[in-house]
Amino acid sequence: MSKTGAFDLANGVGGKIEKDDVLSAVDKYEKYHGYYGGEEEERKSNYTDMVNKYYDLVTSFYEFGWGESFHFAHRWNGESLRESIKRHEHFLALQLELKPGQKVLDVGCGIGGPLREISRFSSTSVTGLNNNEYQITRGKELNRSAGVDKTCNFVKADFMKMPFPENSFDAVYAIEATCHAPDAVGCYQQIYRVLKPGQHFAAYEWCMTDAFDPNNQDHQKIKSEIELGDGLPDIRSTRQCLDALKKAGFEVIWERDLANDSPVPWYLPLDTNHFSLSSFRLTSAGRFITRNLVKTLEYVGLAPKGSLRVQSFLEKAAEGLVEGGRREIFTPMYFFVARKPLTDSK
Repeated sequence: MSKTGAFDLANGVGGKIEKDDVLSAVDKYEKYHGYYGGEEEERKSNYTDMVNKYYDLVTSFYEFGWGESFHFAHRWNGESLRESIKRHEHFLALQLELKPGQKVLDVGCGIGGPLREISRFSSTSVTGLNNNEYQITRGKELNRSAGVDKTCNFVKADFMKMPFPENSFDAVYAIEATCHAPDAVGCYQQIYRVLKPGQHFAAYEWCMTDAFDPNNQDHQKIKSEIELGDGLPDIRSTRQCLDALKKAGFEVIWERDLANDSPVPWYLPLDTNHFSLSSFRLTSAGRFITRNLVKTLEYVGLAPKGSLRVQSFLEKAAEGLVEGGRREIFTPMYFFVARKPLTDSK
């Protein structure tokens, strides 16, 4: 089961960062971002440090509010958030045409919620690639609790420099993770290298849509809020992702923004006008309680200094995500299925 308690939240803030160093880590993380005057090139050149700091700081907040799977989902009317998240993962597994016993790679796996679900759903062995030590430690605990530690494992590495031989995996997927890569082509080339010929790579990508206007200051503000609150060096367009796939050598089987036909808006759980008992911690009231809880725990010394600022930039991200979704300039579920050709023409 996922952590749910307030003290688990407080103890987890900062991850592997020493508790006395959390505040300075927040300072450094914030300064990377355009919202605080940071430059895109600095974020890209320091993406490992930036993304590691981000996930050390926010993972316990994510697990407290979202559960074990840190992603959005296409959602039907009458479907709970938890149900939609599981279906989103099952959909991906079906698109990959997974078969029992296959070896699968999850690129940027978080604490492993999706890999555990996909492994059980498809009877496959899934390796989670992650460069954050705290998330891997937590993921291994959850694997043991779920009884999947024999079929699911983690490897600590940078997805721009994967430590696997060529043609190692029967399938590869990424769920809202490769958006952290400083270079999409380089990341996809690594995936291409470790995937067996004739097999599939599928992903949900965070992207700016064709409706995004780079000359519109409001659009740029929303983009900056999302980058700040979600540890991103930049947010690529759907066209850039598609072009990067082709440059990496993949054949694109199909691609679509799944947000376009979602009956329930993907951003609804973060919308402060929405109320839900099943995802209460994400509502306006739930976030108000969490904010004051974190403030109190930080004040009495049970949470490290800087915890409230982490909560604040996550709320800023939520505002950007909701507004980006409403204006249809941002999507967290640009989905594609691509194939590595049987004959490598590269």
